[in-house]
Amino acid sequence: MKQLRKKLLETAAGTGSWHIPSGLSILDVLWVLYDRILDINPKKMKSQEHDHFILSKGHGSLGLYVVLAEKSFIRKADLKNIGKFSSILGGHPDRNKINGVEASTGSLGHGLPMAVGLALAQKISRDPHRVFVLVGDGECNEGTIWESALLAAHRSLNNLCCIIDFNHSTDRALSLGDLAKKFESFGWKVKEINGHDQEQIHSALKEMSDDKPLAIIAKTIKGNGCKMMENNPEWHHKALKLEDLPIILKELN
Repeated sequence: MKQLRKKLLETAAGTGSWHIPSGLSILDVLWVLYDRILDINPKKMKSQEHDHFILSKGHGSLGLYVVLAEKSFIRKADLKNIGKFSSILGGHPDRNKINGVEASTGSLGHGLPMAVGLALAQKISRDPHRVFVLVGDGECNEGTIWESALLAAHRSLNNLCCIIDFNHSTDRALSLGDLAKKFESFGWKVKEINGHDQEQIHSALKEMSDDKPLAIIAKTIKGNGCKMMENNPEWHHKALKLEDLPIILKELN
């Protein structure tokens, strides 16, 4: 993971990309998904016969891009061009340009509704594959999240897993309180984990219920691994300068 974090930071500094702490917050979850959980590979994307993943918090795309590059969905050379006019990689992921991206996201609150629709379609067609979606805790302020949560429970979508990146980034604006109890009250099975412990992540993602969707509350640190960025609101949308890169990379060691 240290090498993956290093690649994310080098990419951010080289391209002037932003939302670096959000990418670091979800990097462990994304890696476990693509490395150990998802029945998916670059050649399977043209069919629907695979597991599905939607990154609802599209601004965390830096984390997704470095994982997709590591898993050969995109070329590692593509990372050098993030944000450029001719690049396939923008500030938010685009399903029409990027192999491995199934939903264009970034407008918060929309990824879970799409995942619910996909999971319901899978159920109707008796497709055994699962649907995973990753949302942010701030995104849980959106009404569409809870409308979708009600529908998923009503339809007993046990093939659906929603991972909540609970890094408390929304606390300064609106506290979400006990997210686990909220999802449970909406009829979901809930697991609370350390979102940077890959064994906990793997164990939780493997779980399924007979008749309930699964919500995984991943307790994370925004900017995980970089002391300069960790839980520091200043870095939410701040670009990393090349001259500051050696200082931050030294922290990783």
